[in-house]
Amino acid sequence: MANIRVRYAPSPTGHLHIGGARTALFDYLYARKHEGQFIIRFEDTDQSRHVESGVDSQLEGLRWLGIDWDESVDIGGPYGPYRQTERLDLYQPFVEQLLREGNAYPCFCTEAELEAERAEQEAAGHTPMYSGKCRHLTAEQAEAYRAEGRKPSIRFRVPANKVIAFEDRIREHVEFESAGIGDFIIVRPDGIPTYNFAVILDDHLMKITLVIRGEEHLTNTPRQIMMYEALGLPTPEFAHLSLILNQDRKKMSKRDESIIQFIEQYKALGYLPEAVMNFIALLGWSPKGEEEIFSKDELIAQFDLDRVSKSPAVFDMDKLNWMNNLYIKKADPERIVTLALPHLQQAGRLPATLSDEQTEWVRALVGLYQDQLRYAAEIVPVSELFFREDVQLDDEAKAMLAEEHAPIVLGSFQKQVEGASDFSVDTIKALVKAVQTETGYKGKPLFMTIRVALTGQMHGPDLNMTIRLLGRDTVLARLKKLL
Repeated sequence: MANIRVRYAPSPTGHLHIGGARTALFDYLYARKHEGQFIIRFEDTDQSRHVESGVDSQLEGLRWLGIDWDESVDIGGPYGPYRQTERLDLYQPFVEQLLREGNAYPCFCTEAELEAERAEQEAAGHTPMYSGKCRHLTAEQAEAYRAEGRKPSIRFRVPANKVIAFEDRIREHVEFESAGIGDFIIVRPDGIPTYNFAVILDDHLMKITLVIRGEEHLTNTPRQIMMYEALGLPTPEFAHLSLILNQDRKKMSKRDESIIQFIEQYKALGYLPEAVMNFIALLGWSPKGEEEIFSKDELIAQFDLDRVSKSPAVFDMDKLNWMNNLYIKKADPERIVTLALPHLQQAGRLPATLSDEQTEWVRALVGLYQDQLRYAAEIVPVSELFFREDVQLDDEAKAMLAEEHAPIVLGSFQKQVEGASDFSVDTIKALVKAVQTETGYKGKPLFMTIRVALTGQMHGPDLNMTIRLLGRDTVLARLKKLL
């Protein structure tokens, strides 16, 4: 296999979106699987959408996911620069070639004229398409337009009655007819090339062998192939990824709030990057067998475009949370503490600077809930009972405490706590055992009664550790108030 070179080429318009992250990940996995190169470049010629921090934000999101690259704006490479606006002088010889060979021409139509043409076509029930008004301008007509002060755009001359066919690595055989494609602009009046023109030149000059991108680019492909052919350049292979749908199986929009859509948000909520990478890899790609949990190295070893589906992928938030929980369960407890602590501090539950005693308490608190956390920010709602003044009881909890055994168990437990010399987990275990011996109650009447009285919850994590983390003073205050 020839040297594989793939690229991820976002516009720096903001944060790294799930769709972009999937494209970058598939590029990365393919390159690493085939010992090729993965390049990141930025298509920033549309300055109206440019966000200055967009480049750093994209790279930071990819870095967080665990994706590395071989060439880009930050590390350079033999085919730079890696921003389109820094490559404008590289495009001019190709523009001149197309003009010289009659495959492109200057168009002096104003935006108002083009808009009127579109409106007329739509009113007649036709698909809007450039009429070719400037296709056959004489030199004198062109000079007259220039004398008026009009600056031309450059349009590509689309061949008539041509079938543009290619073999897509995912969609197999794809065909378009040139009759449905009007002559399109490749250079704007300000001299800046359009996306479709700049992208083929960048891919050619950077020796890209395979273009992996979303299916929204599928209709760009015939335009790009025609320009490759007109310039006498080799055409790379293409692989167009299916859409990502939301949980209602509708096309995901960036305004869809049912899904967290940007990688930065997952980082902020305390998801683990290796879990997010694992989940994104399965959006449209199916591994062999039933296994769904993969390390990065395992993904690289298994990844193949042949197993990427043509059908849309469904973004299942529940599955992501299930998967992230699996990773959290296996993670180093100290790592989860580091992710969870800032959320407790931001919620005002803990001070910005902790004493040694508070640090140990937080470690134990996060350890108590580590197995149930879907992401680190959940530590705030799940641990709320430790920071409330009063125990909140629902009807089921009130009914439990209204049973005849409840005051007997709680009275005995209060007496045991008051007489305790320390409040370690082992001591608490012994205190509860002493209540069992004294009252004769065990099982649910014993353990659930104490839990409900102290936490308001019928079920929860380890009771002895919960009691220790509440602390002796809080336990006694809650028991006295209840009794």
